[in-house]
Amino acid sequence: MSAQWEEFKAKQPTAEKMIRNALQRDRLAHAYLFEGTRGTGKVQASKLLAQSFFCINRIEDCEPCGECHHCKRIESGNHPDVHIVQPDGQSIKKGQIQELQMEFSKSGMESTKKFYAIVHADRMTTNAANSLLKFLEEPHSQTMAVLITEQIHNMLSTILSRCQVVSFRPLSANLLIKQLISSGIPQDMAPLLSQLTQNIDEALALFSDEWFAQARKKVVKLHEALQKSEEEALLWLQQEWYKHFQDREQVNMGLQMLLFIYRDLLSIQLNRKEKLIFPSIVGELERSALSISQTTVLNSIETILHTKRMLDAHTNNQLLMEQMVLNLKEGS
Repeated sequence: MSAQWEEFKAKQPTAEKMIRNALQRDRLAHAYLFEGTRGTGKVQASKLLAQSFFCINRIEDCEPCGECHHCKRIESGNHPDVHIVQPDGQSIKKGQIQELQMEFSKSGMESTKKFYAIVHADRMTTNAANSLLKFLEEPHSQTMAVLITEQIHNMLSTILSRCQVVSFRPLSANLLIKQLISSGIPQDMAPLLSQLTQNIDEALALFSDEWFAQARKKVVKLHEALQKSEEEALLWLQQEWYKHFQDREQVNMGLQMLLFIYRDLLSIQLNRKEKLIFPSIVGELERSALSISQTTVLNSIETILHTKRMLDAHTNNQLLMEQMVLNLKEGS
């Protein structure tokens, strides 16, 4: 098995099996919809499928050889019969789909086959989606489409009904942590980053971001202040928190990390230390876990989740944080 195919199987065994079976039986659909959260390998899988579709020396009837001119040109992104459509600004417009249709009305440059992928297909305008619908209703022979989305609920039902849906599941925590560590993330940081994103590149960007490094430290300090007194925690908000966590997205990130700390307390109380998201502060977490009940931890988790929901409702961030501190201390 090729390295690419092995990686696909390890990340997405169900999706890999579905596509492998279709290739081996020569029963590929004319249109697929790859759906799932960011970082689950949908775009890479579409490239792998394109290589398998065009490859002239497939291995075991399904895997691309990686050596023929089709495989190499697709890998380098310059195959004349493979077309990738991405949003132009915030959306995919009707003109982009019409240009694609014009391309497909021409003969193939290097084979009788043609392949196109539409990334963020949920961002098509209504006119673009309707144009694509006509394209899907009358598929050209030897033509394959892959639509890629993180928001399947935003897709037109008429388009969904004309595609074979392949779901990409979130990567398992253990697999993602291993990949992060092999990419250079320290072992004690990998669990946290694996919880914040499924995307390796995003995780690496977060790790190298000084704002994020400081944010992590300040969240830990807020938890320490909460263990002492209501006054200490409120003072910490005034002196440090508000200066660092300024917009809604930053506040949400801080709340998410605080939530992970309380989840770690629960993991310790349930004797599941292997699941810790903040292993570097395990000593402090163990002391905190001994000083409060499991019910209090669960109530604290609900308090933070409620604060996150209120944040989305555009409530005043400062008042919201102070109320959260008061509620956390009241329940302790």
